[in-house]
Amino acid sequence: MTLLVISPDYASHLYPLATLATAWQQAGERVVVATGPATDAIVRQFGFERENLVLGRGSNPGVIRAEDQPRGEDDSLRGFFDATRRGAVETLAFQAAARGDDLLWDPLAVAREVQRVVERVRPDQVVVDHLAFSARLALRSSGVRHGDVVIGHPSALTVGGEVYGYPPVWPQALRPDPSALTDLRQLCERVRDNFTKQWNDALATLNPGAAASEDAFAETGDVLLLNYPGELHPAERTALLPTHAFLGSAVRTEARDPEVDAWLATGGAPIIYVSLGSFLSVRSDVLARIAEALRGLDVRVALASGSTPRDLLGTIPESWLVREMLPQVTLLASSTVAVTHGGNNSVTEALTAGVPMLVLPMSTDQFAGAAALEDANFGEVLDPNSATPDELRTVLERLLSLDPDVRARLEALSDSLTTQPGALRARAVLTGDTQVRDPELA
Repeated sequence: MTLLVISPDYASHLYPLATLATAWQQAGERVVVATGPATDAIVRQFGFERENLVLGRGSNPGVIRAEDQPRGEDDSLRGFFDATRRGAVETLAFQAAARGDDLLWDPLAVAREVQRVVERVRPDQVVVDHLAFSARLALRSSGVRHGDVVIGHPSALTVGGEVYGYPPVWPQALRPDPSALTDLRQLCERVRDNFTKQWNDALATLNPGAAASEDAFAETGDVLLLNYPGELHPAERTALLPTHAFLGSAVRTEARDPEVDAWLATGGAPIIYVSLGSFLSVRSDVLARIAEALRGLDVRVALASGSTPRDLLGTIPESWLVREMLPQVTLLASSTVAVTHGGNNSVTEALTAGVPMLVLPMSTDQFAGAAALEDANFGEVLDPNSATPDELRTVLERLLSLDPDVRARLEALSDSLTTQPGALRARAVLTGDTQVRDPELA
């Protein structure tokens, strides 16, 4: 059998999708990944075939820099980074305004290329990134059955009265002005309507007989696969989802890193792992405040600096491990606390390792994800633009001494996520293999 994986040319999207595909690989089946050239090395690292497919203007092989992006995308990235410095609502408004170009890029050309890829590969199963809307148009208009993977927080697929781009919930530390929220919702509604018209126009061209959508952001594939623990998802929202399965997490196996292994082997104080992801590591001001807070604690620190120059972090203690990129899964397995922007990969990987989090959310679904961690007491949330080093340090001290009952619940969730990995759950759903089917997916 052959599995076709369709992914944007971004490491943060490809890693979880490729990890899901390892269940097919381990069963001796063929895996083909359709993605762009920037992540070719990642595809080869997993041992998969690659079909060239460009789903958007931008790309990100691991750490994104505006100057590495094509003309137009560079200015868009700089605008996004500037918006995060102004605040949550400003960031969400910036992202909403760019949504058509961002998520439904050149839909007819992309859709037709996806159809050609499907013809060449002739897959038995297809999984596609939920945010690859142009690719999903191709699959839907052609009647190709597929699993639609929501890599982010489940709120990336709107249900009920939700509007895409407008967080359904907020963490306590972020309480935007009500009038600003009203304006944001109205903007998101206008964007939804324009986006849905674009979707319907392209769909009608690709398949004139296809039924139009009322809300393209609520569209999903034949099976919805959520890269998220069902245990953290509200039951009332779960009831509104279409046919679905919670995969829990998609945690990859990382190659050994001699420098990291040697650092871990030295032992000593508890480890705090810090990463703001491949995009938001540009926020050197936030990383510098985190570093200042950590210098006041008896801990060892592993910090992924990303696009922040090392010299902007202040004095780096000899016991710290600071590199542009670090093996996150490996380090989380030995960490006591994680500091994160709240990206879904970081959140699900930390939960799988049983690590509580200090979350500093800045964009998209990170606000809803942070609120869920707060509700479960698996993390605390601060405003990245206003949290002082003293406030950061105080929260970290609490997380280092996590309540035993909370620790026990976190360990139980970790056991659940590792006993039946997301890759096996995904394959069970798409192949109907009852031997690997998890009871929660029935």
